[in-house]
Amino acid sequence: MLEDTVSGGGAVGGKAAGGEPARAGVKPSLQAGFGAGSRHFKKAVDRNRIKRLTREAYRLNKEALSQVVEQRKLCLSVFFIYTGKEVPDYQLVSGKIAVALQKIGKEIGS
Repeated sequence: MLEDTVSGGGAVGGKAAGGEPARAGVKPSLQAGFGAGSRHFKKAVDRNRIKRLTREAYRLNKEALSQVVEQRKLCLSVFFIYTGKEVPDYQLVSGKIAVALQKIGKEIGS
């Protein structure tokens, strides 16, 4: 499934994004995944905190993207990977997730 999303999508901020039409009998859907690398964050506590912050920011900002997905009747899977070297604060994560979701929404909406 991830290979289909990456190979079929266009670039949004240097990352792959795309959607596929919902199959007959399948509701349009939006799925998200979150990751933080263990190379920079050796402690699982730090990785889990980053993933928790990004999930919360996504939850609060996903509404506009969700509407676009439903209007265009798509099945969309996105995956966010935090690549920074320090544990971020919530304000930074929330702002970046909001910008990324807007870019994805514009790319899909056009």
